[in-house]
Amino acid sequence: MALIGSLSSGVSGLQTFSKDLEIIGNNIANVNTTAFKSGSLSFAESFSNTLRASQPSTSTTSNTLAAQIGTGVQFSGVNTNFNQGALASTGQATDLGISGEGYFIVKSPTDSSVYATRVGNFRFDDKGFLVTQNGMHVQDIAGADIKLGTPPTGASLQSVSINRSGELIEHYSDGSDNTQNGGTPQTIGVATFKTKGALMSEGNGLFSFTAAGMNTPASGTYGTPGSAGCGTVESGMLEQSNVDLTSEFANMITAQRSFQANARVVTVSDSLLDDIVNLKRS
Repeated sequence: MALIGSLSSGVSGLQTFSKDLEIIGNNIANVNTTAFKSGSLSFAESFSNTLRASQPSTSTTSNTLAAQIGTGVQFSGVNTNFNQGALASTGQATDLGISGEGYFIVKSPTDSSVYATRVGNFRFDDKGFLVTQNGMHVQDIAGADIKLGTPPTGASLQSVSINRSGELIEHYSDGSDNTQNGGTPQTIGVATFKTKGALMSEGNGLFSFTAAGMNTPASGTYGTPGSAGCGTVESGMLEQSNVDLTSEFANMITAQRSFQANARVVTVSDSLLDDIVNLKRS
């Protein structure tokens, strides 16, 4: 039983540390991925075989200590590091980063599904919608698509800028902009979540979520940048990956050595089993 136990313990270590190396490899592969959030594996001990249960002491006997043997390690979960990555300047007005808490909300134009993202390399499409690189529409605080307005009569759109409050300012050829004469620019919505660990990665920097897990803003569907715990919008900036290569390489060495140690447990157990099988022959 002990030899079988050592084999299963070693195998559980091989399986678990293989997963650990997969996660580390994925972190390193995404070291230059915009707004990527690194992950780490959580370990937990497996069920223990109880050889003897503990017994309280009596008037005639002393207490008996429990005797248990563990059966290895198991995968407990993957922890995502949601800490903000560094913001790097791009010089492109529609490249947006969030300084602080929050996520941009984007909607698929095909099935209306919504996602949260920190990847802010947006652009205006041929219809004037502010979209992601994959064509998803960026949402404002009311949950509507952000779209360029119609210039004043006789003027044309010259440029756009986005301030730290997420307001889309349109500058026209006559020197005016869409904030004049009582105009109200659209404001990019930012969502914050009660438990960020509940966000589900869907690839391409997108996270699916349920409305129940989102913090409710004072007004509108989504929060306003710079208010109520929402971070500010930084135009011309993109958030970088938060992968720390130094830590990842150190973790990789630890995982590699742990894998090798568990492989050694398996080979030693196999050698002992081989000796037992050969006892008859000798």
